Amino acid sequence: MFDHAASTPPRPEARAALSQWLAAANASATHAAGQAARVAVEEARERAATALGCSPHEVVFTSGGTEADNLAVKGIVWAARERTAGRPHLVVTAVEHAAVRGPAQWLAQRGDVELTEVAPDPDGRVPVDRVLDAVRDDTCLVSVMAANNELGAVNDVAGLGAALRERGVALHTDAVQAVATLDVDAAAWQVDALATSGHKFGAPQGVGAAVLRRGLPVVPLSHGGGQDRGVRSGTFAAALDAAYGAALEAAVADRPALRERLRRLTDRLADGLLALDGVTRNGPADPAHRLASHLHVSLDGVDGTALLLELDRAGIAVSSGSACGAGAATASHVLQACGVAGTPVRMTLGWTTTEAEVDFALDVLTEVVPRLRTAAPFGLEF
Repeated sequence: MFDHAASTPPRPEARAALSQWLAAANASATHAAGQAARVAVEEARERAATALGCSPHEVVFTSGGTEADNLAVKGIVWAARERTAGRPHLVVTAVEHAAVRGPAQWLAQRGDVELTEVAPDPDGRVPVDRVLDAVRDDTCLVSVMAANNELGAVNDVAGLGAALRERGVALHTDAVQAVATLDVDAAAWQVDALATSGHKFGAPQGVGAAVLRRGLPVVPLSHGGGQDRGVRSGTFAAALDAAYGAALEAAVADRPALRERLRRLTDRLADGLLALDGVTRNGPADPAHRLASHLHVSLDGVDGTALLLELDRAGIAVSSGSACGAGAATASHVLQACGVAGTPVRMTLGWTTTEAEVDFALDVLTEVVPRLRTAAPFGLEF
């Protein structure tokens, strides 16, 4: 399994919490069963706050990273629009996940905001100075991801947060890919909003959380019973929230050791692949600037679809980009923005990855890649 960036298996702690609260009563009910479920939700919120460097009152549970990103981007922009006569200004990067870039472009198309997209360096990182150069007097929000989901490039969110705090401009960061291996700290980073997704670090699919700084004006995406400060109405998903809290706590405890182990494994995998002809590693060259879990390479003269099918038949799951953009016939917006050429392959490792899996993948790739090149039509490169 080398597609942990798409989804990693639930941790035992998350499975246990999910099972314990699967038949929970409505956490907004006043009877004993309801209040027991509410305690489970609030304990999960406290666990999340401790792990993410914020107050429990700043944690809003969501259905995942996409909702958390949309809540921040749309909610902050709409709140700013209500306070100003003209259209506010929004800054995002050209390599943001579709959950940020999509809402940003949608808001611009509606005329709700003026949008600026900041270009990355070829390695996928976005320099702080370039982002700051895009900020204007009417900028209401800047959104820069903590780590890129495809190339694994890590941005200087803390440096950007400090600079924007001085200017009084709100900062949102998509930390979905960062949580598993990076030390995520909303307070230290000085971010106003932060998005996470549980299934990236060992919680079940279908649960995430947004961190929204206390006092930050946010227009809700949906209205109803007024749960979660009125920002996200709806019945609490007690079982999923509890599983999220348990998984996040376990992931943070395991993170230092996991980071070092994955760094060794990705380097081992990279060394084996780069020994083949026509293989280039993409993303930052400095290990400090890339996620320990991500390896992104380009292969010359190999058909991507044929390669993925061969690997799948061998039981090896990889990706040609973001799983959220699967099915696209063209290179992702991230690879286009960075000028990445060749057939892209993203291999991402997680908490269950073993040395034996890495060695098996290398054995298969060492046999498959040269064979696919030989099988290609003479003189034709893909």
